[in-house]
Amino acid sequence: MSEDEGDAGDESSEEVAVADVEALRERLDAISEALDAAETEPELDEVEADIESLEEDLEAAELPEPDDEDEEDPAEALDSDLSEARDDLEEQRGPYGEDVVANVEEAQSTVADTRWTEDGEPDVLDAVNDFLGTDLLDVSGDADSIEDAETFLEDAAATVEAMGLDADDDAEDIASLLEASEELLAGLEDAEEWDDLSQKEMLDYHGFYDVVDHRKDFPPEWNAIKTFERDMDAEKILIGLEMFESDFMERHCLESLENFGPEEALDPMMQRAQRRDKRAISILGKIGSDEPVETLVEYVDADSDKELQKVTFRALGEIGSEEATQGIANKLVAEDAMTRSRAARSLGLIGDTRAVEPLADVLENDEDDTVRSSAAWALNRIGTETALDAVAEYTDDHSFLVQEEAKKAV
Repeated sequence: MSEDEGDAGDESSEEVAVADVEALRERLDAISEALDAAETEPELDEVEADIESLEEDLEAAELPEPDDEDEEDPAEALDSDLSEARDDLEEQRGPYGEDVVANVEEAQSTVADTRWTEDGEPDVLDAVNDFLGTDLLDVSGDADSIEDAETFLEDAAATVEAMGLDADDDAEDIASLLEASEELLAGLEDAEEWDDLSQKEMLDYHGFYDVVDHRKDFPPEWNAIKTFERDMDAEKILIGLEMFESDFMERHCLESLENFGPEEALDPMMQRAQRRDKRAISILGKIGSDEPVETLVEYVDADSDKELQKVTFRALGEIGSEEATQGIANKLVAEDAMTRSRAARSLGLIGDTRAVEPLADVLENDEDDTVRSSAAWALNRIGTETALDAVAEYTDDHSFLVQEEAKKAV
């Protein structure tokens, strides 16, 4: 092919590309005109189909790239204008009855899932009742409580859905309901909720500072916790534990709960115990409920965490559940002497007579006198005739601690 023929071919390709750009531009202009003229949903559906077709053709077209950096890229320009056309289409559609239903359901969920303050609740009810007063809803009566508001909004959403509103025929009704539902959401947004309060405001709401003598310990919240512990007011301490953002105050809340082991702390301490919180496990021992035993027994074999194992042995002993006996008895032959000693004392606290024989074996055969004295203490603690007889034989033992336990059994 000659040079002239090659140049002619290039020029022909460029002319085709330019023609493609012009053709695509003409189709886009036609879409814009059709969109301006569309008045019904079916007409808008036709425009949307034309947009989708043009998007596909634009993606497949091989359009020329600009020769100069400052020159506009025809493909990018068409794509941008096509995106604007689609945005205009979405703005021109609707609104729909489904949009109203979605807003009301969102409001109902917000009312139900939010903890409102005393000041916020009246604002919530005002917003809900204003919405329910919309003529098209025809709701009789007002919501007098948050529970009423939830129910009324649920009914309102079902009512709007049952109307079967048409985007073309019922456009004015939909617009009116949509505006009312948006005002409802705005009213709920403005109502004060619990999370809007500062930590100090939350604590003040629960009466933390009513008991504070500011001449005493600082910070005042610490003083309050001590007062609640003295009064055995577990609920207030648990509120503080939930709200405090200070490790210092969290530690003191847990110490107070550990000091008197209130039943009210069972569930939150069980949740913490599942995360291997040692202080919580200790508190569960003080509470004495059987509920945590299944969880705590799993930590009996925590040989790599001696402190966790230690507090678990103690807690299971204080709870006194025979469900833990076998797992702890297995630790009487552990390699670590301290583990054997703690296991023995835990069995003594549990008091299960099945532990008498293995404890007697430890007293007779263990090489560590501390472990043997713990076994003797446990047998005394179990206190059956068989257990006491097993200890009484060691009044002349070489270990002073074992001798002392034997004298108690005689």
